[in-house]
Amino acid sequence: MDLWYTENHTDDVQFSIKVDRQLCTHQSEFQRIDIFESKEFGRILTLDGYLMVTEKDEYIYHEMITHVPLATNPDIKKVLVVGGGDGGTVRELCRYNHIEKIDMVEIDEMVVSVCKEFLPKLACSLDDKRVTIYYEDGMRFVRNAPDSQYDLIIVDSTDPFGVGEGLFTKEFYGNCFRALTDDGILVNQHESTFYDSYANSMKRAHSRIKEFFSTALVYQAHIPTYPSGHWLFGFASKKYDPRTDLKADWWNSLGLVTQYYNTILHTGCFAIPNNVRNTLRETYK
Repeated sequence: MDLWYTENHTDDVQFSIKVDRQLCTHQSEFQRIDIFESKEFGRILTLDGYLMVTEKDEYIYHEMITHVPLATNPDIKKVLVVGGGDGGTVRELCRYNHIEKIDMVEIDEMVVSVCKEFLPKLACSLDDKRVTIYYEDGMRFVRNAPDSQYDLIIVDSTDPFGVGEGLFTKEFYGNCFRALTDDGILVNQHESTFYDSYANSMKRAHSRIKEFFSTALVYQAHIPTYPSGHWLFGFASKKYDPRTDLKADWWNSLGLVTQYYNTILHTGCFAIPNNVRNTLRETYK
């Protein structure tokens, strides 16, 4: 008997992966958590039926959400990760020895527990001595954060509904701006423009971020298991422009081995196609 995991990308588009077995299923206070085993993509984490990460292509997302800001500002020492319970973003951050403090805010403790057990390649750095995990609402945490607390905030959230909805609001981005230092950077997963529902979420988020940050850009990556495969990230900063402030020689001197990110790609990922550019020009109503 064939078993398939299927996600609806739209009402008319489905994405399916053949799975060998279901490793676990849990219903937390916030969402349903499932881990599947597949031949093609390895282990798969889904939340409320939506694919979050697979072992085969997770490195693309996690490298692009971390190394782009780190290669732009080598002086980042204090980082806040909002979401990211699978641990992949923290894993990449922990590769930088000069980072002194990483706070991670994850609303669902069960996600972290499940990923530590079933996705150890992602969750391997969550016990690093520099990492402190807060199990609470990310929007509330940032609202209560002191001014100028972080050099970098990474919003590694789910899509803008359910537990992740508050992380796409004007209030949240304003509080991120306040919690960042004078040269602080905000990076967030920014959805896609290929399907209308995702495009509207991206446009809404980008319009709100632009109200606070002098630099607000979008960059791209190809992630095969995400809707349409074409995924976007937001880069916002009070000081830095990642296209001109890239410290390529410094980053390359670190000798970090990556599978997707490099400093040539860093420059190119901001060269976005016209359909995305046109969407960014539209003001969200």
